[in-house]
Amino acid sequence: MSAPGALVISLDFELHWGVRQSKAANGPYRDALLGTRAAIAATLDLFAGKGVSATWATVGILFLDGRDDLARFAPAERPAYRDTRLDPYRETVGTDETDDPLHFAPAVIRAVRETPGQEVGTHTFAHFFAGEQGATVQAFRADLGAAVAASRRDGVELRSIVFPRNQAVPEYVAVLPDFGIDVYRGNPPGSLWTVENGDEGRRPLRRMARLVDTYVPIAPHEVQRWDEVLEPSGLANVRASRFLRPYDPRTAAVEPLRLSRIVRGMERAARTGGLYHLWWHPHNFGRYTRENLAMLGRVLDAWATLKDRFGFESLSMAQAADRARALHVPAA
Repeated sequence: MSAPGALVISLDFELHWGVRQSKAANGPYRDALLGTRAAIAATLDLFAGKGVSATWATVGILFLDGRDDLARFAPAERPAYRDTRLDPYRETVGTDETDDPLHFAPAVIRAVRETPGQEVGTHTFAHFFAGEQGATVQAFRADLGAAVAASRRDGVELRSIVFPRNQAVPEYVAVLPDFGIDVYRGNPPGSLWTVENGDEGRRPLRRMARLVDTYVPIAPHEVQRWDEVLEPSGLANVRASRFLRPYDPRTAAVEPLRLSRIVRGMERAARTGGLYHLWWHPHNFGRYTRENLAMLGRVLDAWATLKDRFGFESLSMAQAADRARALHVPAA
């Protein structure tokens, strides 16, 4: 059995929880965080208009109504990160979503759920760093339990996970089925994308190489074959292909190269019947929203052309996992 290729999109929906260790809520990045909601609304309109599916990997705290809700859902067992800046429970939060739109977002999650083709997944409950010193599998279990409880209260059954910083550490991946999660976003092949742990994983040379790879191919091909998705454990690893780097006026002159790099990857997936997994953070569009949406629109226009030519589909992470499993079911 064979299948056409597909574009998979996932978004790491985290608001301030994803950047709090380096960017203060009231600091210079606040405008981007506040602009995220409008960017999400426009992105959902774009997806709906073009019939595009996506997975919104959501920090579990964003489901909550406010400070009191967080006190009820927060797990008793928490990671004791060596770098205390990573501890999310040190963050000062407001009373509710209206008072604190950077840390609570149930209204945004409702909008995602009401848009056709959108899957709500998890980005852990409190942006859990599985690859950092002080994290433990036991604390991760507690975190996932809180994420499941918070989402289930709103009628969301989680199936997909994106690990913060893509730290898909094997011993943490192994516990996912215990929480009903059957698909995760792994890292692309190659040394540029090995799991990042602590400061060593964020070396300037690696960051520079990833930036260059946005415009000029230096990493291996990003396309994943369907027969590479399922792991022996039964989990589906719908691995990342490319980060949709946000618009930067300093690199505006090479924007066509960025688009070409993505389109060539999608075309390779369409021609070979493979997967191309594009991802970003919604807050990446909180600044230069018009320019970022214009780029996304051009990417999706290219996808639509490939759909017409090759049957190139649009799938969420859970849909891609289901397709991979269906392709591997022995004939009766």
